[in-house]
Amino acid sequence: MPISTAEKRATFRKLHESGCFVIPNPWDAGSARYLQHAGFKALASTSSGYAWSTGRADNRVTADDVIDHLTMLAAATDLPVNADFEAGFADDPEGVALNVTRAVGTGIAGLSIENSTGRADQPLYEDDLAVERIAAARAAIDAVDPSVVLVARCEGFLWGERDLAKTIARLVAFAEAGADCLYAPGISTPEEIAAVVKAVHPLPVNVLTVQPAMTVQGLADLGVRRISVGGALARSAWAGFMGATKEIAEQGTFTAFAGAAKGAELNGLFAVSDACHSGVRERSSK
Repeated sequence: MPISTAEKRATFRKLHESGCFVIPNPWDAGSARYLQHAGFKALASTSSGYAWSTGRADNRVTADDVIDHLTMLAAATDLPVNADFEAGFADDPEGVALNVTRAVGTGIAGLSIENSTGRADQPLYEDDLAVERIAAARAAIDAVDPSVVLVARCEGFLWGERDLAKTIARLVAFAEAGADCLYAPGISTPEEIAAVVKAVHPLPVNVLTVQPAMTVQGLADLGVRRISVGGALARSAWAGFMGATKEIAEQGTFTAFAGAAKGAELNGLFAVSDACHSGVRERSSK
């Protein structure tokens, strides 16, 4: 039978207590179910991967779009799903709280809020406002189900502000405002990662893989609790699609299909995952 939302949330919280796990990022039901089949313990949505799947650029989808997407993802898999909820689709704390309440209602097990505004002229929210937004998200979650994990993201490194001291100060403030997990996408050196882990201990730290040389074991040794790949899986899928398409359009050949997944394999995988997820069991004939 499908796993209940309460069970998913309890499992997700437990994952954050010790060890290190990879939380890959599907962009649709099929990729979510394949990642479950592959043995991962939890998933996270990807704002970019989802946006591209709808023919839009990252950060160009609406709160309504994302709520529908999260509802679909949470229902498609028995794994806990963490929502990439961007900046909460509102500037003011009250608006963030309203949207977070809606997101929690989709069945997700965790949710991230970032301090990025999406505006080139002022890419990051003022620090006091950013903290208020995290506190509002925490209060909204607690009013519905305190077991939902709140992840606070500091986006400075992604916007060229490679100031580790500022990033750490913001993460510490977010922790004090009620975040359960801290995330500074863009930090990449062992020294940067270790410093963040130490500063917010004992709260868990999420790291985004930004260098091919990174390994699960290496990040675990630095004290990282969870590892995200962001839109990298979606970009890898697009690379295969774009490469095959370019070959057909420019060369009139189809050699890229030689490495394609087999239809029978995919049909078999999804037939099994759908039956297991929906609780369908074949009855033996007598």
